[in-house]
Amino acid sequence: MNGRRDFLKKSTTIVAGSFIMPTIVPASVFGKNAPSNKITVACIGCGRQMVKPNIPQLLESPHGQVVAVCDVDTWRMDKAQKQVDGYYSAIKGTDYKGCKTYTDYRKLLLDKSIDAVMLSLPDHWHVPAAIDAARAGKHISLEKPISTCIKHGRKLVEVIKKYGIVTRNDSEFRTLTNFWKAVEIVRNGRIGKIRKIYVSVPPELNGDPLPPQQTMPVPAELDYDFWLGPAWEAPYTEKRVHAVKAYGRPGWMRVSDYCNGMISNWGAHLMGIMQWGNNSEYTGPVEIEGSGNFDKGLWNTMNRFDIHYRFADGVEVFFNIERAYVRFEGVNGWVEIGYPDKLSASSPEIINTPLGRDEKSFKVELNDKDDFLLAIKENRKSLEPLEMAHRTISMCQLGLIAIKIGSKLNWDSVSEDFIGDNAASTMLNIPIREKYFKF
Repeated sequence: MNGRRDFLKKSTTIVAGSFIMPTIVPASVFGKNAPSNKITVACIGCGRQMVKPNIPQLLESPHGQVVAVCDVDTWRMDKAQKQVDGYYSAIKGTDYKGCKTYTDYRKLLLDKSIDAVMLSLPDHWHVPAAIDAARAGKHISLEKPISTCIKHGRKLVEVIKKYGIVTRNDSEFRTLTNFWKAVEIVRNGRIGKIRKIYVSVPPELNGDPLPPQQTMPVPAELDYDFWLGPAWEAPYTEKRVHAVKAYGRPGWMRVSDYCNGMISNWGAHLMGIMQWGNNSEYTGPVEIEGSGNFDKGLWNTMNRFDIHYRFADGVEVFFNIERAYVRFEGVNGWVEIGYPDKLSASSPEIINTPLGRDEKSFKVELNDKDDFLLAIKENRKSLEPLEMAHRTISMCQLGLIAIKIGSKLNWDSVSEDFIGDNAASTMLNIPIREKYFKF
């Protein structure tokens, strides 16, 4: 037998009738440090988020190995390759040159030596790239927010179910101690039945508005048309995309053609905690209404919003831009988590009392990358599979639609459609340019 790949060829299971998915080899076959115990990962989208938190965490994990990087910006792709090869060179004490490079992720997905992908693309590319990866049988860790509209998110979830892959919403918040502690308190009933939940995101993306910009020459290292991908054609200007040969917060995060803005960017983190604590991770509200204000110019996402949701059991959720926190209020008290490390409650006993015999632990000891990689090895769900992430980001997108419509909306979380409002229903889907991807 010739190592891991030969063994995997003989240890496969058929998924969805036509695709052959590799089965991870148990440690007993080759030993604890055998190549078979490393999940091979490709990193697609090599911007700020990938090269700062994501690649370093994947490199440091004992459960995976980064084997390829991909970006339509060759400067970013080359920098990521050097980052990976440099890390393994230092570990191995040799001049390691094993990290492959791709400018087209579709070619990368044809590489059968790759088990999983870490997707850190602009938001408008999240669903198309994830669907293509699922169709190729790759396990997926997907940056938040996972979609820019509810219909696209539902299509992604359907494809994931069809191909039976492991998925993870790449948000670290469930692994932060005070966040899982707060959820543990709430889910064990220490504050009684939940009545109200307050969620707020920081005004991190807000700032001076940016007027329309002059068209600029496309940098030689950037395949701009591929960067646009499913989005419609638009003239290139640096503030629409990302900084040339540099990192930092990119302009596309404030352009509604590519991103929902702060409501989804941080909302994906904090509304996810709200859903977790409320035990509503696979459902949604029945009523939504809100108000907000949009920037004008090239950067045109919301700079302010106040949204009110009501669930079928009467729980009310209030969502705005103020600071990063989640507060649960129950009939017997309250608990609040402020990012990054503040935890407070209506009485110290709510936090400090040890878990009782009948209480459930929500303790998380893995970071998000290790949770994803071990979920693949152990053939289990990750802590935050994309079905949960879809319901979380739907909360944000429902609020956005309610603000645009300007009236209270009624929502059916089973059919995922509005009741009696055709105008709102049309906003559930964003038409795409099909040059690079088709649903």
